[in-house]
Amino acid sequence: MAHAEATVPRAATREEMRDAKLPLAYRDNCANLLLPLNRCRSDTYYLPWKCEQERHTYEKCQYDEFKKRVAKMDELREAKGGARSN
Repeated sequence: MAHAEATVPRAATREEMRDAKLPLAYRDNCANLLLPLNRCRSDTYYLPWKCEQERHTYEKCQYDEFKKRVAKMDELREAKGGARSN
């Protein structure tokens, strides 16, 4: 396997997100994957069987980000001795 190490994708710039008219709520660490997904969706008229690879990659990124947030929250909760903030 020539590409054993995982490469970190380049983050989307503010200009790219602005030009793609990406809503502020979607401008996160996975925005660089959402831009080609939205482009593919508009090119294929949102057909559900098209753009499957782009959609899977974007949703996997969202899931990984969620897992990171949960782990960080668990870490903060452990530091407080298990006390909840709400």
